[in-house]
Amino acid sequence: MRVTLQHDLSREEVRRRMRNHADEIAGFFPPGLANVTTGWSSDDRMDITAEVMGMSIPGRVDVGEDHVVISMDLPMLLSVMKGPLEAAVKKEGQRLLAP
Repeated sequence: MRVTLQHDLSREEVRRRMRNHADEIAGFFPPGLANVTTGWSSDDRMDITAEVMGMSIPGRVDVGEDHVVISMDLPMLLSVMKGPLEAAVKKEGQRLLAP
């Protein structure tokens, strides 16, 4: 799953917002389904790991000059969740990146 969101913010502001709202990522999954951890591997990359139904799902948020790319490597078993997850990421991502 890969979602690209445009923004008009500085990279520093995007990183600040991502850090402040990282705990909301678990809410992209159906309630109680995921345990999510995040960490920053570089200034412009937040790594995400979602534990879902005993599976570890890696993901990342890459902060660009005028866009953010949110990616998760969904296993085939969870591919049925791709559409709802993409919709949630787009909706909440646009809310988070609104000026």
